[in-house]
Amino acid sequence: MHEAPHAPWALRGDVLVAWARPPQVVSLPEGLRPLPGPGLLFGVRYTASPVGPFLELAVALPARLGLRPGWFVVANVVSDPAAKVGLRCNWGLPADVGRLTWVVDGDERVLRWEDRGFVLRAVPVGPRLPVVVGVRSLQRRGDGPVLVPRRLAALARYARCSVEVPAADDDLAWLAGPHGGMALAAVRLVMRPARHPLGLLSSFRAPSRAVEPGLSYRGGAPSAARSSAAAEALQ
Repeated sequence: MHEAPHAPWALRGDVLVAWARPPQVVSLPEGLRPLPGPGLLFGVRYTASPVGPFLELAVALPARLGLRPGWFVVANVVSDPAAKVGLRCNWGLPADVGRLTWVVDGDERVLRWEDRGFVLRAVPVGPRLPVVVGVRSLQRRGDGPVLVPRRLAALARYARCSVEVPAADDDLAWLAGPHGGMALAAVRLVMRPARHPLGLLSSFRAPSRAVEPGLSYRGGAPSAARSSAAAEALQ
């Protein structure tokens, strides 16, 4: 059993973000409701974290918990087992372990999920601008729904992104094609402890860990069972 530090986590690295039209039918855990807006694909190279350097690929959809808007992470793969344990137990993120590679070729950045043949490419263009933003995930741990507060500071550039998904029946096939996006450099990210909702708008700090892992995306796609079996094979 791999161990991972409790929240909060401070991380540094580089992030690729692509936005895309989400699937028409979305199945979310109990208590969460979908919101209109684009889905987000994240490719991340962490150069420093509480568990050391690792790579991450994540897909998030806009959602709300009561009146609280945020992002529900529907798919999440990391290159390090300790990162998987930390993301699942601290925040209920549906992380699995997979073979990820990050390649820089001139201006182009490429993150590959080798096990699935999934490829995210990004070419940044234009000037770099400093950004500071707060981002909130809405997840469901074994002890119920939680809010995941994050704070990010980075140098951002617009990026031309494209995604390759080999199988047409893949749960993530809706991401295939060209997209607009951002390339974030010199990223400093803080993931704060999870919080439980209280009433319409307030929240309180959740227990530091949930024994039961985060709930994975079921999506309703024809290949959901196949993808679940593949995820188990990666563990």
